[in-house]
Amino acid sequence: MKIAVLGAGAFGTAMAIAASDRHDVTLWLRDAQQAAALSRSRLNDRYLPGHALPAQVRVSGALLGPWLSTQDLVVVATPMAALRGILHTLQDWCAERPVAWLCKGFEHSTQEAGYLAHEVQAQVAPRLLGGALSGPSFAQEVAARQPTALVAASVHTACQEALVQAFHGPALRLYVNDDIAGVEVGGAVKNVLAIAAGLCDGLQLGLNARAALITRGLAEITRLGVALGARTDTFMGLSGLGDVVLTTTGDLSRNRRVGMALASGMSLEQAVASLGHVAEGVYTARTAVRRAQSLGVEMPIAEAVVALLEGQTTPAQAVATLMGRDLRQEHTT
Repeated sequence: MKIAVLGAGAFGTAMAIAASDRHDVTLWLRDAQQAAALSRSRLNDRYLPGHALPAQVRVSGALLGPWLSTQDLVVVATPMAALRGILHTLQDWCAERPVAWLCKGFEHSTQEAGYLAHEVQAQVAPRLLGGALSGPSFAQEVAARQPTALVAASVHTACQEALVQAFHGPALRLYVNDDIAGVEVGGAVKNVLAIAAGLCDGLQLGLNARAALITRGLAEITRLGVALGARTDTFMGLSGLGDVVLTTTGDLSRNRRVGMALASGMSLEQAVASLGHVAEGVYTARTAVRRAQSLGVEMPIAEAVVALLEGQTTPAQAVATLMGRDLRQEHTT
């Protein structure tokens, strides 16, 4: 099987490594000079240090073009902000072919409430057999072949099957799901919740507080997902509960580390700079809340995170606001 992974961040590199055990993989970088350097060194020291690229991974900085039509599967591993442009290009070369994306979030827009990845694809590249690969996974552990389970989400059976054939193996187990809206909402909003969890841990509020935050945060995610047409049971699966637990409690979570840094007194700029990587929750929070508001969905935890990120409140005040909300039934809002 021939697989192209477009984008050499941490997770794109890790998935290229995982697929190379059994397949011919091309890892593509937009910058030709960076691609040449990675091809020589075989080490992505900036995003995934310590994991050498296997010989089966070919590194390319070539222009996206006709060579894409020879691939059995194209995996987009760019940040959410670059997805629209990449999919627009792929429309010319990958019509009626499986294309999946790894990014998690809502597309930022100053004009509209923000779209999920499958909604972007429907707008700019409707002929692609699109899908999302998501679930609880840190890139470092995937690259190290530690046991991981992911969800291949698509309404197209051909895309589900291509993802399973590409990645399912002894250390990486794939499940399929046709509820792509639910899988994408879970993957997007859990990053916002992870910032709140990091804040909770950074303020040393205790394990009781963290458990309450995770539980109520999952309820927020579910409400938004259902409003966008998702199934409730999706949020009890890998891309919902699984991804939430990993990202809100794991020390490798970049979004959780942002919350901890803010709790320590860092500014948002300092917190993001300390990572050296993208923390998608920072960019997703405002857009997710705007989308929820457009649907009449209440998301108090996400709203508190937005207020904190935008400097409208302090960590202590954000917690006080959440704890001071009016009494209500657990299974409403």
